[in-house]
Amino acid sequence: MMKPEPSTHPYGVPDVERLLRLPRSTLRALIAAGFVTPARGPRNAYLFSFQDLIVLRTAQALSNAKVPQRRIMRALKLLRARLPDHLPLSQLSLQALADHVVVREGGARWHAESGQYVFSFEGEAAPVAVHTLQSPAMRSADAAIIADTSYAEGIALEEGATDAAERAYRRAIAADPTRLDARINLGHLLHANGRTEEAEATYRDALSACGNEATLLYNLAVLLDDLGRKPEAMRTYEAALREDAQLADGHYNLALLYEELGQPTRALRHMAHYRRLVQGAE
Repeated sequence: MMKPEPSTHPYGVPDVERLLRLPRSTLRALIAAGFVTPARGPRNAYLFSFQDLIVLRTAQALSNAKVPQRRIMRALKLLRARLPDHLPLSQLSLQALADHVVVREGGARWHAESGQYVFSFEGEAAPVAVHTLQSPAMRSADAAIIADTSYAEGIALEEGATDAAERAYRRAIAADPTRLDARINLGHLLHANGRTEEAEATYRDALSACGNEATLLYNLAVLLDDLGRKPEAMRTYEAALREDAQLADGHYNLALLYEELGQPTRALRHMAHYRRLVQGAE
């Protein structure tokens, strides 16, 4: 499993357009207004952090809600200073109350500028000028951002902090249950740490959520093989090879199993497949 270098600014302009559904012209205007100061990458391309994406989404929504730009700038500056590295945005939304920016966390509300809580008294009419800014499209974008960021964090943490890596992979899966790469990495991590029952459950949950996939089936077969469940491992290797006949390690491991279970003809056939694939890759 390759481990890319973690970046504090992993998102380019196409990512912002895709995740936030933000037109490039609007993005340029928000940058020009000073809402964010992106880094520069190859060919001087803009690169944005996770916090930048939160700020861009919020700035656009507050502008649409007719909050004065001066208040938006001040509120976002203070809010950004309070953001953790990976904010669970499903637990936070922003509102425009008159011409103020209000942050809602669960049942609590507080002013983004002052940090003071906003209290609702029994019998008091709800403010008519409150506009919730977290639309279904924004929640979908939040989930994609959290899944991407948490998955990258998990990879970066695997070698030195496996508990934190596990939590990161679980966050990615919670944000996007179809995130197969996070499910595979979590299963592999659990297997490597001797938590075989949890690893098997993780792989089988992934099969239910994402369907058959060669690497997923291969990893499950390796686990079953390690557990001594040889016939089941054999069937799972075969299923992996039906998904991807070019999976060299699958042919190799299956050849060893067939040999161990007294089926030399099948063992030779898979070993021949393995050698052809390895020689072709040289």
